[in-house]
Order: sequence, then structure tokens, then C-alpha cells
Amino acid sequence: MNIEKQEAYLKEWQGHEELAERMLPILGHLYRDNNIVTTVYGRSLVNSPTIEILKAHRFARLILDSELTVQETFPVLEALSKLDLAPARIDLGRLTVRYLAQQGTLNVDDFVRAELAPVNTGRGPLLDEPQDIVLYGFGRIGRLLARILIEKSGSGEKLRLRAAVVRKGSEDDLVKRASLLRRDSVHGPFNGIITIDEEENAIIANGNMIRIIYADAPETVDYAKYGIRNAILIDNTGKWRDRDGLGRHLKAQGIAQVLLTAPGKGDIPNVVFGVNNELITSDENILSAASCTTNAIVPVLKVLNDRFGIVSGHVETCHSYTNDQNLIDNYHKADRRGRSAPLNMVITETGAAKAVAKVIPELTGKLTGNAIRVPTPNVSLAILNLQLAEGTDVAALNSYLRAISLDSPLQNQIDYTNSPDVVSSDFVGSRHAGVVDSLATIVQGNRCVLYVWYDNEFGYSCQVVRMVQKMAGLELPALPA
Repeated sequence: MNIEKQEAYLKEWQGHEELAERMLPILGHLYRDNNIVTTVYGRSLVNSPTIEILKAHRFARLILDSELTVQETFPVLEALSKLDLAPARIDLGRLTVRYLAQQGTLNVDDFVRAELAPVNTGRGPLLDEPQDIVLYGFGRIGRLLARILIEKSGSGEKLRLRAAVVRKGSEDDLVKRASLLRRDSVHGPFNGIITIDEEENAIIANGNMIRIIYADAPETVDYAKYGIRNAILIDNTGKWRDRDGLGRHLKAQGIAQVLLTAPGKGDIPNVVFGVNNELITSDENILSAASCTTNAIVPVLKVLNDRFGIVSGHVETCHSYTNDQNLIDNYHKADRRGRSAPLNMVITETGAAKAVAKVIPELTGKLTGNAIRVPTPNVSLAILNLQLAEGTDVAALNSYLRAISLDSPLQNQIDYTNSPDVVSSDFVGSRHAGVVDSLATIVQGNRCVLYVWYDNEFGYSCQVVRMVQKMAGLELPALPA
């Protein structure tokens, strides 16, 4: 055994750890005090533990074909922290690579000051006042939305989760709601501290007070009496999907806009964030974030259609079971869904293929779709069987999708993996709308089959929050340009 090499590896790792630990307070200060979201080639460093900072640096090699180390980025981060910055999204990786490429023409402080001049204008709020958010429903998606919104609360000047509206379940309802937010069988424990305020009937999560409001109908809630104004209400119950039903929320005092976490019916705009954001306007007060499957497949279908053209295709999704199904065989109004979800694969329908046309009109009538509910609690798999207008091969198709995932406007929607051993549980907690499994790609001339994994709970919730940020006008300038 080469003892010297063994010691060298350990010493190198400890050096990386030490610098990553020194980064933590700087990253926290920038986020809380200046609303600076720091990334490394799109991977956020905000609220990240030491190991995630190192993993983000390791990820950069996929783009650079070389290593990017904390030894290289730390001086740049220090220089960045000396400036009085306005809110922005700053890619520390790109900034560092640019600094190294100029080979000492400028020292690090002067270089960073020049690169960030557009936002080196002094601290300032992102909005005139924080944007109030209300969750209508506090189930699987509602609680994950709460986790993400709390994580992004920063200095409290951006999105502020004010309340969750539910039907009262029992006398200890508040305690049970807090417990369900604190612990999750799929996504693990809440990252922080949760207490309750019985006098206010509120959950306190990392300092954020979330009132639990009991109501049986949307229009009966007076949000204004809780100080909630011009709020964006996220309806994650799925009970109402048309304009008349969702419009009931707008009759309540304090609500300005409604966002549905399910496919909208009629003329409600269905938005897949990153693809058709232009539908989010100040004139529209009811919007839909479409479905988890639609969010997973639309970005991939868009970039394929842009590059190769799609003639026709079929979408099959192997979808984890949901709360709508039965644990054991029992009556259900829908066909097959009454059969035990943990024990069976269940063929059912999906509207995702038709929903694609609402987001990408040029694919109208070109796709069919179906779904199989499978006995897993989370993470689903979409199989895209497509006829392309232009022939290609596996290497070219995968290379194109890899490039899109690493450096494009859709890098937050499309991820990419080339691991030979990944399975569904590896994608729990993925923040992307979908992840292309490149080693499963099949191409035969102008026919291709693509496999796209997606966390149908958390990944979808991240898409919803991105949409809420757009609705609230929270669009950070991204630097370096």
C-alpha cells in the first residue's frame, strides 16, 4: 500500500472541506443581507452544507472538462463579498473561470468589481413590499411548497408564506399539521426548526409564521383580517379546475391571483415554467402550473422539436401511486383505481399528451398518451416514443440533450444522467422538471425512445415556485453576462 498517496488524498480532501466551511458564512451573509443567490454553473450554493458545495464544484467538470476547485473560487467569493451588491443571481463558477482566463491582468478585487458593476449599486429590496403567499390545501404538494418557500425566505423581502387553508380535522389539528411538515416518509425531515403558536393557530418554521386557517369554502375566508394583502393563492387541492371554481378564491378579501397545481380547464393558461412563461402577465389572475408529467416532458419535447422536428409519438408514464388511489381493494369511482395501489401496476389515463398541445401548439394532434400507476411512493418515469422529422443517432441525440441540460435557458428544467446504476429512488429530491436517462436512449434512424425520470412531488413543486416568483416579479439579473 502506498501510504504517502493515501495521506495525500486525505490531506487534499481536508483542505477542500476547510475552504468550503469558510464559504458558508459568506454565502449566508450574501443571501440574507443582499439577496444574492450564488451558484456554480447553475447549482445553487444557498443553504447548502459543506458537502453540497464540494459536489457543485465537482459538477462543473461536466461543462469545463476540467476540475474547478474551492481553492480557485474562494478568493473570488471573498472579493464578491466586499461589494455592496443589489439583488442578483451570480454564478461563482463562471466568474472564477473568467478570472483565471485573464491571467492576472487584473487582481481579483478589481476583476470582480468590473464584472459585477451592473449590480454593484448598493443593497435594495427586490420588491416594494414582500409578496404574500397563501396555500389552499396542505397535503403532499402543499407541504413541499411550504418547505421550498421557507428555504427561499432569505431576509423576508421576497416571497412570504402567510397562511395555509384547510378543513379542521381534530382538536389537535395544529399539532398534527406541524408534525406532518416536520417529518416526511419520502423526503425526510424538515431542514430547520418547527414550533407552534396556539394563540395565533400558527406553525412557526425557521421564523416564518404560517397561520392555519380553517374554512369549508374559498369565498368565506377574510384574509385581510390577518394582514394578508394582494396575495398569490396556490390551490393545491385540485378540487376546482375551471375559471368559475377557481374564481371563488378571488372573491375573498386579500387574494389577487390564483395558481392551480393541476391542469386547468377551459381558457385557463397552462404554463410549464421555462417554456411558455409569456403567458404569465399582470392581466391574468388565474393560472395553471399544468401537471407534474406535463412539466417533465414538455421541456424535452420542445428542444427535440426545435432541433429535429417531431412528426408523431406516444408518451407512456410509469407514475408512482398517489393519494387518490386505495391502499387496499375498495370502491373507487374511476376504473381500476380502486385496486390496491401498493400491490399492483394499474393502467390508467393521463391528460399529459393532450396538455402538451396547450404549451407547444405545433404538436397538436401529434401525440398520444397513457399511464401506468406503479407501486412506488414517489418518482415517475416518462417514456417518449417519437418519430422525428430528421434522422440522428444515439450519440448525437444524447450530446444535444446533455448540452441543453448543462448550459441553456432550460438547464433548471432538464437534467441529464449517464450513470449505469440509477433507479427511481436516486431522483427523490430532484429540483429539475425531468432528468434524461441517456444510457436508456434508443435511436433508429428517425425513430427514438427517450426515458425521462421526474420527482413528481418535489421537482414539480420547484416548478410551481419558479412560476410564483415570475408572477411576483422576482426575476434576478444573472451575472456574469
